Amino acid sequence: MRFTSEQRLDDGVLAREFTLGEIPGTLWTPESDAPAPLVLMAHNNGLPKSADRLVARARHTAACGYAVATIDAAGCGDRPRSAADEQARADLRRAMQAGEPVDEIFESFIGPLVEEAVPEWRTTLDALLALPEIDGPVGYSGWTAVGIHLAAVEPRIAAAGFFAGGYVPRAQREEARQVTVPLLFLLQWDDEGNPRQRALDLFDAFGTKEKTLHANLGGHTGTPWFEVEDGARFFDRHLK
Repeated sequence: MRFTSEQRLDDGVLAREFTLGEIPGTLWTPESDAPAPLVLMAHNNGLPKSADRLVARARHTAACGYAVATIDAAGCGDRPRSAADEQARADLRRAMQAGEPVDEIFESFIGPLVEEAVPEWRTTLDALLALPEIDGPVGYSGWTAVGIHLAAVEPRIAAAGFFAGGYVPRAQREEARQVTVPLLFLLQWDDEGNPRQRALDLFDAFGTKEKTLHANLGGHTGTPWFEVEDGARFFDRHLK
């Protein structure tokens, strides 16, 4: 892991850009004399790690005493996209504009992306936990499809917060039964691109005995800020 820049923010949080092989990432750490528990924060496919919503969540969580890290998945942010990725995105835009079914396009696009992203998250986790300023346990917050697969295969994940918006491949819908860590699931009731019943069925499928559903009125990007604050309290209960 090589740090390429650092900036002390006005809330005392230290923001550092890093690279790990081909993986670009950002790490936010609080002012603290003791190692901080870690939260991995993933945005939905296509949005860069520098997206305003993710950065605001990360800074708030870091100010609450956590190390927070995010990376750009392959084909996201500044990472190059393959010809197959570009074609899938074009097919998706065309189908959505034409009002055609998009499930199979999502499946062929998101499924391989999840399979590729999770090993990179695990490699990043190895490097982060080797830093003296970071300690376990580890939480996850963000993109549901990646989070399900990561929580199912990575025993170091101790708690997870998922955002219901975003397509979840069939493989991860089955894998949800293997997610047994405490779970906070956020649902936007009027999310225009994500069927509500599908999200409710997914919540029901999670195998954990400790799961909480928070549903709020509004569209895809309308998650209230107090949910970010509640998310920090959720991690306080399970990571501190």
